Amino acid sequence: MSLPHQKFREIVFQALFSLETDFNNEEELLKLIMEMLSVSKKSVRDAFDRARLINQSKISLDEAIASTSRTFSFDRIQKVERNILRLCAYEILFDDTIPEKVAIAEGIRLARKFSTPESSLFVNAVLDAIYKKKLGEPTDGE
Repeated sequence: MSLPHQKFREIVFQALFSLETDFNNEEELLKLIMEMLSVSKKSVRDAFDRARLINQSKISLDEAIASTSRTFSFDRIQKVERNILRLCAYEILFDDTIPEKVAIAEGIRLARKFSTPESSLFVNAVLDAIYKKKLGEPTDGE
């Protein structure tokens, strides 16, 4: 049975977050995620592979996020929101298999689940601006 896209995205987010916090024992983390989410080792490994792929584009993703964040400088964005933004910005900018509107909606959902309702508004604004910039449309404030 295939893992639902939403659950896979949550695991990718958790992998991104753990990679940023320099968690050194990946095998331990794999086991923990498998237990907590009742998913296969292959699903978790695939999620970590996806997180590493996203990390390879981290510089350009962070620039896209920083250039569209009007409320906070990039350094002030909390780790949870920063990694949600990286994940969804990657989907918007580099993954043609995921519709941009789905990536934005998923970013909002992840922010509500793993952070706060207020952060979902921030995530929505940043991702929407990244999407508009990709389309060549003016963003709010331009």
